[in-house]
Amino acid sequence: MTHPTGRPDDGHAPRPSVSQDAHRAPDDDEHLLREAERIAVAVGRMFPGLCEVVLHDLRHPGNAIRVIENNLSGRQVGDSATELGLRRIADPDYPGVVQNYGNRFPDGRPAKSTSIGIKNAEGRYVAALCLNLDVSTLSPLALTLANLVATEAGHRGEALETLRDRGGRELRSAIDSFAAERSSTPRALHRDQKRDLVRRLHHDGFFDTRGSAQLIADQLGISRATVYNYTKQP
Repeated sequence: MTHPTGRPDDGHAPRPSVSQDAHRAPDDDEHLLREAERIAVAVGRMFPGLCEVVLHDLRHPGNAIRVIENNLSGRQVGDSATELGLRRIADPDYPGVVQNYGNRFPDGRPAKSTSIGIKNAEGRYVAALCLNLDVSTLSPLALTLANLVATEAGHRGEALETLRDRGGRELRSAIDSFAAERSSTPRALHRDQKRDLVRRLHHDGFFDTRGSAQLIADQLGISRATVYNYTKQP
């Protein structure tokens, strides 16, 4: 397993691998780069082994890589800038964020990348923070999950059953909830509301349970015949 490189954030962390340019006398641009270093190291350590995080110093394109965490590409601190970095150097109007684009590691593994340009106060790109997510290990998992949740094409969008209890407890709960939504009790509902409730219960399949009509009648304070009569009304 490749050890991460970058600026340590505590006394036990390894010393960072940084280029010689990192030791110049600090100025405003250098301050930006040092702050970006901390971000690169922290993000990389959030996703060990999965996401390569690279900080490019665009002031020195020939040896631009300043920090690399979770080295998945085989590059080293001091290596040159990528084509995207060179475009930013040449064009201050180049997009600041290029997000979620397809990429590939040197060994052929697919990657999902995001590149974030960092400008100084003069509006010139001085750095780029790049994230390269190794999706080679995630793609099989995504396929497995897709197959796991897939349903037969002939039944998609069709609810063949509802996985819930149709017994007395849920029936009472449905009646109580209907009444509570109307700031009432089941027996205090007026006739039209009781009829609507009965029709809803009938539509939801509660009448398929034996004895449900009598339970509804008892809850609403009406006769069993009235319950059945409500189900037949248009």
